[in-house]
Amino acid sequence: MKYLIVGLGNIGAEYEHTRHNIGFDVVETLAQEFDAKWKAEQLGDIATFKHKGRIFVLLKPSTYMNRSGKAVRYWLQHEKIDKSHLLVIVDDLNLPLGKIRLRGKGSDGGHNGLKDIDQLTGGNNYARLRLGIGSEFPKGRQVDFVLGEWDEEEKKHLPELLQKAADAAKAFGAIGLQHAMNQFNN
Repeated sequence: MKYLIVGLGNIGAEYEHTRHNIGFDVVETLAQEFDAKWKAEQLGDIATFKHKGRIFVLLKPSTYMNRSGKAVRYWLQHEKIDKSHLLVIVDDLNLPLGKIRLRGKGSDGGHNGLKDIDQLTGGNNYARLRLGIGSEFPKGRQVDFVLGEWDEEEKKHLPELLQKAADAAKAFGAIGLQHAMNQFNN
């Protein structure tokens, strides 16, 4: 069985280590854990590993966040992966820093990456793992906050959050969505 695990983020050095790129950070954590090597491929960077008898295909789209659907659709088709085996990992302003929420489907919640994936894959019927980045920003400064780097206090919590999200992604493939939700939604 194959699973497509997509970390959303923006390409380019100016976006590295920003709150909006936490999806990239999670799939990088997984690749590092399994010594999976990244390769630049069509519409994104790909790494694969095996875990508990399953094949995990990791994707970091190279299409920028708001065009992620093109890459997701391409890799689902290319790898012949059913949409029920898709997990998209995103940042979420509506969750406090450190909280994660795994769901089998749902609204885009204003997230442009999810909105594009919904449009190009035919709906919102795929699993998503939302990672809380908090919402500690002045009114009207949302974009600066999301595209900003983590502050020193936030950085202390980041390794634990990335590992918890990576573990949830592994569980999604290994034990299924429902059991993973029961184990990781906090």
